[in-house]
Amino acid sequence: TRGLTITSVDQSMFEKAQGEKVTLPCTFELSEEDEGPLDIEWVLIPADNQKKEQIIIMYAVDRVYNHYYAGLTGRMQFTNLDPRSGDGSLDILNLKASDTGTYQCKVKKAPGVQSKKIQLTVLVKPARTKCSIEGSQEIGKDVTLKCVSQEGSPLLSYDWRRVSGAQNLPATSVLNKNTGELLLKNASREYSGTYSCVATNRVGTDECSVELNVTPPINTAGIITGAIIGTLLGLSVLCSIIFCFCKKHREKKYEKEVHHDIREDVPPPKSRSSTARSYIGSNRSSLGSMSPSNMEGYTKTPYSQVPSEDFERAPTQTPAFAPSKVAAPNLSRMGAVPVMIPAQSKDGSIV
Repeated sequence: TRGLTITSVDQSMFEKAQGEKVTLPCTFELSEEDEGPLDIEWVLIPADNQKKEQIIIMYAVDRVYNHYYAGLTGRMQFTNLDPRSGDGSLDILNLKASDTGTYQCKVKKAPGVQSKKIQLTVLVKPARTKCSIEGSQEIGKDVTLKCVSQEGSPLLSYDWRRVSGAQNLPATSVLNKNTGELLLKNASREYSGTYSCVATNRVGTDECSVELNVTPPINTAGIITGAIIGTLLGLSVLCSIIFCFCKKHREKKYEKEVHHDIREDVPPPKSRSSTARSYIGSNRSSLGSMSPSNMEGYTKTPYSQVPSEDFERAPTQTPAFAPSKVAAPNLSRMGAVPVMIPAQSKDGSIV
């Protein structure tokens, strides 16, 4: 007699790309001796031996139970809707990197019991590959072309090729397939062109390109000289502007000071009435400084005959004052200033 037997023993390792679908085979044959209820379980064996196996889906008593493992909920199912037909294979949809692990199929029908382990590896295709240039793109310099994939499961391999011009890489180039660096030594103008990098792993490829333009060396001495000359010219213009501004400011300040001095030093012009009042006032002050005894000998000048402003300004007329008949008092003792009083002649004129 023979008992329950699992027939799918050919493939025990699978490699799939992320997002794809995988079918883990588990077909079996029953014998006449297997009379008990059919029980099929799929369990996930963790990489850490300290952790327990986790049931992910089960068929028992003509019913499917698939709510044991939240990580695969909604993404797994039995391949055959009726596992009693001898097919207990498992489909996993939209694979993720976290689905990587060891899966075990257990088939039970008393008294027979059989199991099978399958290793599943979910790989990530290369993605978001970027190309760049490192170093000076000048004739005679060393230039490095870099290629890096932001996503992708190891082992990644990089390969460079020339798209434009000569298809072959320059003779001085050195390629590192593991890091994706292409070193071009002693670059020349013939190295210019478009270069493409292809990143590859076991489940896919990704590509990027970059444009290399090798140019003659830059005249750094001329650039530095021009920068210095430009700076000096700028400083000269700035100094000229500041000098002109300061000069104009000083001129305005000087004009204000001169105008202010003129207004303070020059007295206001005299009118005829003010001249007459000034003259009469001076006579009164002079007479007031005399004693009554000394005023008898002075001739009284009528106020109606006050000298005009023309008389004061005439340069050809020099008034002659007659000596007083009475000796002038000692003014120094009295603290008064001597003043000459004009006298009136017989014809009425002032002498």
